[in-house]
Amino acid sequence: MSTTLTPSEKMSLSHMETVSPHHSRSQDAQRSSWKPWLCSAIVLLFCFFSTLILTFFPFKQTAKVSCMAKFGPLPSKWQMTSPQPPCMNKMSDWKLKILQNGLYLTYGQVSFDSTYAGAAPFEVWLRKNKKPIQILTNNSQIQTLGGIYDLHAGDAIDLAFNSEDQVLKNNTYWGIVLMPNVQFIF
Repeated sequence: MSTTLTPSEKMSLSHMETVSPHHSRSQDAQRSSWKPWLCSAIVLLFCFFSTLILTFFPFKQTAKVSCMAKFGPLPSKWQMTSPQPPCMNKMSDWKLKILQNGLYLTYGQVSFDSTYAGAAPFEVWLRKNKKPIQILTNNSQIQTLGGIYDLHAGDAIDLAFNSEDQVLKNNTYWGIVLMPNVQFIF
């Protein structure tokens, strides 16, 4: 018994012979089946080790109460929180003395007085012990300042102006916050 096939049947059979649907699908299924297990295992290991670290190495937090100060905009003066012992002390307008070692976040804004007619170039400095740690020189817009700095007891930090007449003090301020120091106890 010989069966004769039409040309379209021959074409479909030859295609089926060259492409085995079971072979390619089974490899794809095997490749993708291990990925969810690997991701799950990594997440479980991360959770396990995180729990161990937090259980056996408790946190020690040195700053229990937030300590911060803000000066300006004028006519206001220094506004400070006063934990005991204090972390900073006001020395004068725009200037503080640091009393506790730590990382301090500074922030603020400086507004240029567009009616200023003097010759001095616009420069504003955030200084640590009279050395600039940030300099603002753009008088075309309100300038923001800030950063995180490692300060030590005895450091003086201030905001200084090249010419105080250049600055709109009723729209200029700066502040400083002692960041909580979270450490692991080993």
